[in-house]
Amino acid sequence: MIKILICGIGGKMGANLREAVADDGQAEVVCGVDINAVQCGVPVYNSFENVCQKVDACIDFSSPAALHGELEWAKTQHVPVVLGATGYSAEDLEYIKQCSEQIPVFKTANFSLGVNLLIKLVKEAAETLGENFDVEIIEKHHRLKADAPSGTALMLAESVNSAFGGKKELLYGREGATGVRGGEIGVHAVRGGTIVGEHEVLFAGADEIVSISHSARSKKVFAVGAVKAAKWICGKPAGLYSMADMLE
Repeated sequence: MIKILICGIGGKMGANLREAVADDGQAEVVCGVDINAVQCGVPVYNSFENVCQKVDACIDFSSPAALHGELEWAKTQHVPVVLGATGYSAEDLEYIKQCSEQIPVFKTANFSLGVNLLIKLVKEAAETLGENFDVEIIEKHHRLKADAPSGTALMLAESVNSAFGGKKELLYGREGATGVRGGEIGVHAVRGGTIVGEHEVLFAGADEIVSISHSARSKKVFAVGAVKAAKWICGKPAGLYSMADMLE
């Protein structure tokens, strides 16, 4: 039985993670960390420094604000960490990379199997359709999402761009007299209501459009993927892992 700590256990994703763990049968939540005092049926601490339970893996969907305290604790306890938050700065990403030299770190912007299939398909489409098709990425999320564009949209853009040798510039939205479209990849964010997560990649050519999309109807799909990642990363050597590693 894998013993899991949930960072942000009192939030919406924390609730989804608790449910996913309960349904899994091979893992259990033994404690959590949250800046707010919450009742979750397990001990909840306001700081990683106060955690006293034996933990096999930590799952974090909270925010970049928790990152440094979390990874410093994980290094001292030799606990693998699964990161599902987005909005990390360049400095955060470098810090994650440095910490992964000492402990296993699993990081992805999206734990959905469907989204990771989408990432593969858009690269194949870009390779097939080539320069004659313009590429636009549209992502939609709920009104409370703090960062834009989504981490998944950036993953899709990177996948598409890899088919072109990484040479295309990303253009975030358009406004005013933009002139004739160039060779960029357009990335657009929509925020509203309770949209869980929708991503569409448009390949627009002469007289035809190819659209590849994914729609998440519940955050539970992300929680289930994160629990699978937590079980998978236990026992792995130090390193930075992703969904691609797990799916292989």
